[in-house]
This record gives sequence, structure tokens and C-alpha cells, in this order.
Amino acid sequence: MAFAAFAALGVWQLERLAWKRSLIARVESRVNAAPVTLAEAHGVRGPTLASEYRRVMLKGAFLRSRTTLVETVTELGPGYWVLDPFEDTSGTVLVNRGFLPQADKAHLPAPPRAHVRIIGLIRLSEPKGRFLRTNVPSSDRWFTRDVAAIAATRGVKVSSGIFIDDQVYIEGQVPIAGLTQTTFRNAHLQYAFTWFALALVSAFGFWKIIRLKQR
Repeated sequence: MAFAAFAALGVWQLERLAWKRSLIARVESRVNAAPVTLAEAHGVRGPTLASEYRRVMLKGAFLRSRTTLVETVTELGPGYWVLDPFEDTSGTVLVNRGFLPQADKAHLPAPPRAHVRIIGLIRLSEPKGRFLRTNVPSSDRWFTRDVAAIAATRGVKVSSGIFIDDQVYIEGQVPIAGLTQTTFRNAHLQYAFTWFALALVSAFGFWKIIRLKQR
């Protein structure tokens, strides 16, 4: 049983390795590409993994007084992602304006009134809550960027199940844009070797027990 369990965990880590390598290759090929429009990024199939992390350019204006704060922790400490609906030429989409440190919550600036241009990355909706932390729309408590739930709570009809991470960092400005994680640790091969080694140790131990019983 131990051998089977460790071997299964080793196979699972190999599957995770393939997934992580695909993710890394996908992100690296897209984050520095020339920006395209949302319509060009989606194609005929709409938002899928094929469009995630695509670099896009939006032109339009924010819908004011509909800000959503999503609790998070980044390398800068605890705080919030600041999401606002944005009317682009191809429809309405949620834009993550960036990270707001917890200490600056009372001083959050409103989105600009004028028409603006945004360069950002497409991200897919996060419908599930974090571990032991579930979104509570009725209390306006958010732990993940659940596009459908946020749009329904704010009374906004979005064009698709994505949001856009603003990538234009401006020093000294909050929210702090450009914090999208685009590098990913990949230790799955080492984990796979560890599990397979434990499987072999289990098999060797079983063989030793059989030999002792035979004696």
C-alpha cells in the first residue's frame, strides 16, 4: 500500500511538472508581446487558457463608485487588490488597478474620470475562495477575484469571465500596478524523485520482510 501511494504521488508530480512547464512557457511568450485588443485576444472562442496572460490594450473610462477590494498578501505585505469596472470599446471588463497596502485603505484614490488607455494582462476569473476563506458578497468580503460574483454585486454586466491586471507601474502611486506574478517556482521534478525513491524504499522493505519470514 505504501509503495502504491508513493508511486501515485510521484506520477502526480510528473503531471504537475508538465502543467508547470506549459504555464511558464505560455506566460513567457505573452507578457512581453505587443498588446492586442480584447477582441483579438479572445478570438471566436472567448476567454480560455489560450488567452490568459495575453497583453492587451484597453481604451475607455472607469465606472466610478463601484470599487471592489479583494483581500490579499503580496511581497509588500497584507492589503487589497483594487478592482473597478472599465468600459472598453468591446464591452465592460473588470480592471485590477493594482495593490493597495492595508495602511493606505482610508486613502484610496478614485479611478480617473477621463478616458484613459490601459496596458494589462488578461487573467481568468477566480470563482473559488482561498483555503478556509470563502467570498461573502452580502458582506462585501472578497478573498478571490470572482468576476461573475463581483459584477453581479456591483450591478455591472461584464463581457466575459476575465479581469485585466494593470501593468503600468508609476512610482509613488497607489494602487501599485505591475505586481502580477509572472515567474513560477518549479520543483516538481525533485518532488517526483522523492516520492519514487520512497516507493523503492517501501518495496525494498517489503522484500526484506518476506526474506525474514522465509528464514
